[in-house]
Amino acid sequence: MPEPSNLPPIEDFIREVFEENFELLVAESGHTISAEAKQTALNQVLLYWRKLRGVAERVTDTEVHLTLPNQETPQGREYTIEGVVDIVREDDRVIMYDIKTHDADYVRANLELYRQQLNVYAHIWQELRQQPLDEMAVIATDFPREVKEALSNPDPRALEMALAQWDPIIPIEYDPAHKDETIFAFGEVVDKIESGEFAPPPLEVLESFITGGWRRERFATRVCRNCDARFSCDAYRQYAMGRRQVAEHGMVYFIEDDPDQEEWRTASLDASA
Repeated sequence: MPEPSNLPPIEDFIREVFEENFELLVAESGHTISAEAKQTALNQVLLYWRKLRGVAERVTDTEVHLTLPNQETPQGREYTIEGVVDIVREDDRVIMYDIKTHDADYVRANLELYRQQLNVYAHIWQELRQQPLDEMAVIATDFPREVKEALSNPDPRALEMALAQWDPIIPIEYDPAHKDETIFAFGEVVDKIESGEFAPPPLEVLESFITGGWRRERFATRVCRNCDARFSCDAYRQYAMGRRQVAEHGMVYFIEDDPDQEEWRTASLDASA
């Protein structure tokens, strides 16, 4: 092992490991992404380090696997709830962090969704593991518009100012009163999956706008674009055909109203040229 003085700067190390992980994922999956999307992912990791170095260096337990086994769905199926968190132990206090690749404004606007999940994790940590817990929070690593704009600004002070204004840590209050409701809701989802009930939301839901976040996004953009089955979904087909149709060889070209989509397509073409 090299001496500490010979170790590469941490950001150079992050870039090296990122590239190694990327190549491994491409080899395992047989798929790649555009150069622009890859750079965005790297920026997210680097900016997480720059903004939250203090938290990252204090983490004492990384990728802690939490398991709640032997749960039963309303229809009698057995299932297990699993999660992964990071733990910071310092000054007789224990803090649980759940890292999300979402933007902080969206998390704050939809706090109940995240509170439900972390309350189950807190239950596993405190009641089953018999471990103390003083605080818990979500870390939203998707940087806001101001940071994104500062990345293309040649003045380094612009990025410093944008990072100073960015607050990616969202505290979550522990409320065990709703724990059973959340676990019951998880069970209902398991029953629907096992029963093959995959009814999509109606078209008006896909066309509605999601509350929160710096992007003004439709449900179809934030949710449906991450679903591999969207092109087999009647509701999504209706949505896509209503948004735009391009008559080419008798096929309909489905689009997503993502403001970065055209940039992504261009980057993909450049990467494959």
